[in-house]
Amino acid sequence: MAKFLASRNTGRIPIRESEVPNDDSRQRMAQQTQKASAKRDAMDRAGIPLAPPRRFMTTAAGKISLVGVATLGLALVAGLMTVGTAVAEERTLEQLKVEVQSRVDHNAYPLDELKPEEVREALVHLKSLDRDEWAATWCTLGDRYMAKANGELTSSPEQADKDFVQAWRYYSAGRFPVPDSAGKQRAYESALQAYLSHGRLLDPPLEVVRIPFEGKEIIGYVQMPKGVKAAPLVVVIGGLDSRKEDMAERVRPMLASGVGYLALDPPGAGEAPIKASPGAERMLVRAVDYALERPDVAKGRVAIYGASLGGFWVTILAAAEYNRVRGVVAHSPPVHYTFQRANTMAVPSNREYLMDYLGAQLFTYQGVTDLETLAEMREKMSLKTRGILDQPMAPLLVIAGALDTQTPISEIQLLETSGQTPKEFWVNPQGRHMGRDYSKGLSDETIFKTVAVPWILRMLGVKGE
Repeated sequence: MAKFLASRNTGRIPIRESEVPNDDSRQRMAQQTQKASAKRDAMDRAGIPLAPPRRFMTTAAGKISLVGVATLGLALVAGLMTVGTAVAEERTLEQLKVEVQSRVDHNAYPLDELKPEEVREALVHLKSLDRDEWAATWCTLGDRYMAKANGELTSSPEQADKDFVQAWRYYSAGRFPVPDSAGKQRAYESALQAYLSHGRLLDPPLEVVRIPFEGKEIIGYVQMPKGVKAAPLVVVIGGLDSRKEDMAERVRPMLASGVGYLALDPPGAGEAPIKASPGAERMLVRAVDYALERPDVAKGRVAIYGASLGGFWVTILAAAEYNRVRGVVAHSPPVHYTFQRANTMAVPSNREYLMDYLGAQLFTYQGVTDLETLAEMREKMSLKTRGILDQPMAPLLVIAGALDTQTPISEIQLLETSGQTPKEFWVNPQGRHMGRDYSKGLSDETIFKTVAVPWILRMLGVKGE
């Protein structure tokens, strides 16, 4: 049986063995989950209000605090969420345009912080689903802000900084989800240029580090609090389509609490030197070595955070580094069921993901060329199959959404019933991937700020604001 953390924060209800679903019940529950998700989609489109999350605990100050998963309701616990007969297709051009504008209007991932009127103007010129045309559409806006920022450097560096960030956001939209064409690669390179221009204007400036690794290098970003000889540090790792730049923006406010950061791309993404495969975590182990060796990092006071696919990698690090780091946050981590063949075969039809989910997967994993070879590779990634879930782990906080169609909620129950180490969980029963629920103001950044940050500060022994 799993060990559960009994504290005032968790409200844990242990799960009995009889409650763990078998294969037949998983199939029934998967069908129920699909129906519930379809109903939610219809309600969203119709503008019908949804019931607020009932498993949140709110403090007197109005901040969200940790809450246990409890049993989660077995109707939501489906190992293979792809069972069923209805198969959606990739969005058409017009459907994609509508979805893009809707996400921008609602400040929703992956197009948050873009300007609705500018996006509406740009989409008029998007005439096909061609990857290079997609990139060029967004780069037009990125170029506009880049030129504006360069012209402001001398007279108004503060405004220039804001415009470099806006250029980076538009270029990043252009390379989304991955730079798998010439045009998207140019967009990604422009995004890096814009972001580094922003980084030079930060105080303290962004430090670009190059960590030797197997004849190549791991490129990361570091910022440390000013005026501190040695400070705690959090290693932050992006996901399938988020990058170290996104992670640096998310975690930077922690500098005000005296915590520095090292932002990294995961294997197979961004500027990572190797693709994703079993054992690729060695790249991240090397990066953690580097963090622990820095003289400006307080000895033994390092934590780790990973988002989405980054949550997978940090779950491994929770085991690999269990006696060297203070704590690990896995935000919507795939660990086993996500990698099963049925789920991989359904990747092309996922509508929660904006576009080209299959293309992003093929780009990320080593040696894959099509859906069949992707399915073979992903099955090898399972942390259950590899025995990692049974190993001792550092203190672990898992954040998730019960309606997530990319990382099924069954992953969370598997984590809570596996291994030797008590864990903490925060689950939004109405949340999608990353626990998002924009109708309640629950974006990735809000959840990180109100759930992950207080926990990390507690693990690092830092008094929060």
